[in-house]
Amino acid sequence: MSQSPLIDQISERVERLLLRQEELRRTNALLTQQVRQLTHERDSLQSRLLAARARVDALIDRLPPASASMAGADATTTPPTAAAAQGKAQ
Repeated sequence: MSQSPLIDQISERVERLLLRQEELRRTNALLTQQVRQLTHERDSLQSRLLAARARVDALIDRLPPASASMAGADATTTPPTAAAAQGKAQ
């Protein structure tokens, strides 16, 4: 009868392993679903980004060409930064 406790221990371990396997299977299914959702969201955001880039490019193409004198003035004049503007406001 010394085999009975050993069989009981093995049986308990197998039961725990089966429970753990089912838990991992459910977790894996949830993670797989989450990956699908995030992939879809990423694809949608990439599509929106490409559309926005196309709109910005179209707007840039519609800008009139800058004259040489304005281009030189733009290069030497830099717009104030947000931090500098806040410093003046205080």
